[in-house]
Amino acid sequence: MAGKLINLYSDTQTQPSKAMRLAMAEAEVGDEQRGEDPSVNRLCEMTAELLGKEAAVFLPSGTMCNQLSIHIHCRPGEEIIAHRSAHILNFEGGGTAAFSGAQVQGLDGPGGRFSVEAARAALRPKDRYNPQTRMIAVEQTANMGGGAIWPLSDIEALGALAQQQGLAYHMDGARLLNAVVAAGVSARDFAAPFDSVWIDLSKGLGCPVGAVLAGSSEFIEEAWRLKQRTGGAMRQAGIIAAAGVYALEHNIERLAEDHDNAKLFAESLRNLPGIWVDVDAVETNIVFFDIAGTGLSAETFCAAVKEKGVDLGGAGARIRAVTHLDVSRDDVEAAITAIREVLADAKA
Repeated sequence: MAGKLINLYSDTQTQPSKAMRLAMAEAEVGDEQRGEDPSVNRLCEMTAELLGKEAAVFLPSGTMCNQLSIHIHCRPGEEIIAHRSAHILNFEGGGTAAFSGAQVQGLDGPGGRFSVEAARAALRPKDRYNPQTRMIAVEQTANMGGGAIWPLSDIEALGALAQQQGLAYHMDGARLLNAVVAAGVSARDFAAPFDSVWIDLSKGLGCPVGAVLAGSSEFIEEAWRLKQRTGGAMRQAGIIAAAGVYALEHNIERLAEDHDNAKLFAESLRNLPGIWVDVDAVETNIVFFDIAGTGLSAETFCAAVKEKGVDLGGAGARIRAVTHLDVSRDDVEAAITAIREVLADAKA
């Protein structure tokens, strides 16, 4: 294996920079549970302001943000409308069912997105036989949709439907700030229609851990109650919250570099034998490509590429690459070279 591992497996693989580590080392801290940690308070205030919400709470993960929100919005036996590929349906260990007793109706749609017409058609009749629709959930950007951006017009249309039907409206904002930078729409505008919304700190923003959930003061008070129930406060959490403060101050606009690198990666893949990629579908920092034409399985392909110093993930014939702040333009070019060598070895 090459000396340096070019990690395109996920943007969760980012390492905190020296400047971020310094901010963490010098963080003012206190008891988060009592509201006395200045760094946690500042992070929550910054996030609430960014998203245009009344309050926010610092949590260990985005999955926890989703699960607490679902538990607040839904009762056992109720149903959530989301995309078939949504994180809450496929990647949270069945938490929606286990913790809240709710189920998800997964809708189809291109790029991990569904239309307001599809959502309206999915609404359950209000009778004793059907699970009652309680929430609409949107994932921005759509991970399994290749980092596709939900347009503001679609978000607003779904918000109007939710309001008309008396439904909760939730955004899984794991990569919301990627959408903000790529689309030129403010986080506040994207978040405005939602009852609950969160941002992940440990992906493109480069923090080692954490996410921040935002909503009304009443909603966040209930989220705190559930946070206590599921493990309690993180005490002197300012050490990790300081990383989030640093990221919000320094690492948002630079997400554009990741998007440029993802587009370069996709354009370079297009010229390789046996690989198919939709370059036009690459809107942010995620690239999916198909290797069926190479005759290799995802497992074999990823193992061979990793031997050459590039970490990728995939299943079947579909491979995912994710750019982030630890991946430079030179790294992208080196990764393409490694893939080209693997394809040549397989052909030989």
